[in-house]
Amino acid sequence: MKASAKKTLKVILPIALGVFLIWYSYNMTSPEDRREIVHYIREADLFWVVLSVLIGIISHISRAIRWNYLLEPIGYKPAVRNNILIILMAYLANLGIPRSGEFLRATALATYEDVPFQKGFGTIVTERVIDLIMLFLIILLALASQTDIILGYLAENGVGLTASALLLGGGILGLFIFRAFLRKSKWAFAQKLRGFVRGLLEGVLSIFRMKRKWAFLGHTLLIWGAYIGMFWIIKYTVPETLSLSFWELLVGFIAGAFAMTATPGGLGLYPIAVAQALMLFGISANSADAFGWIIWIAQTLMVVFFGAISFLLLPLWNRGK
Repeated sequence: MKASAKKTLKVILPIALGVFLIWYSYNMTSPEDRREIVHYIREADLFWVVLSVLIGIISHISRAIRWNYLLEPIGYKPAVRNNILIILMAYLANLGIPRSGEFLRATALATYEDVPFQKGFGTIVTERVIDLIMLFLIILLALASQTDIILGYLAENGVGLTASALLLGGGILGLFIFRAFLRKSKWAFAQKLRGFVRGLLEGVLSIFRMKRKWAFLGHTLLIWGAYIGMFWIIKYTVPETLSLSFWELLVGFIAGAFAMTATPGGLGLYPIAVAQALMLFGISANSADAFGWIIWIAQTLMVVFFGAISFLLLPLWNRGK
């Protein structure tokens, strides 16, 4: 298969999966249940939805400011306004082609701020590593606060405590074997991969050498606090979810975060994943589905609206470039 065909498949398959999940979810729901879900969505208090969107915008502004903390040590300080527009454009691009937004961010930064592509892309990779670490910490918090519920769910699905421990142990052992392989292998691909991993580690460790590391940490906490906040606040739009605690909603947040990586913008999968997580805490299927769809629609419309505006404004505000 040609490289172009493989790339096309990588783009089409996640979108096709998302569309299939929407179709499957629709057909697996009775007309009465669909009407109830649509009723919840229509009756959702717009005040909380708009507030959720505003919190999301704050996270993007914070990310734009934090980006400069990574760029300053290598000699660049783009306009925060441009950073915001570039980030919003990237999120919009990711809705169509997964992970294309990262390349668009580096390209736009090179075009409008004269930051070399490889350097700009390096800071974006570092950002992603930090975000992955933050998600891992949030998962640990959720596991600590909802251990019984999560272990009970795993046991019901055939994954007991012993199997979970073996899986974790196998993963850790696999990492040590992989590390040993990278260190000793003379295979060209392994050497390239070793260099890539070393570069990632250097990027992460460079955070401790930056002058404004505490400001960077503060914005990182603000970004993820805003992500959780914009999810948590949606509970006020569906009557049945009002009783959910912060820690219970955190499980739903994590489920949605993983869904976002499987299909473009969580298409089709995000509402399903969030609903399944909330149902663990006694929320009815229809209310859980409505919650998932409300937060997904709000997030998606925010990205589409502000991303499209950014595509128009960025070249207008940088006509000389």
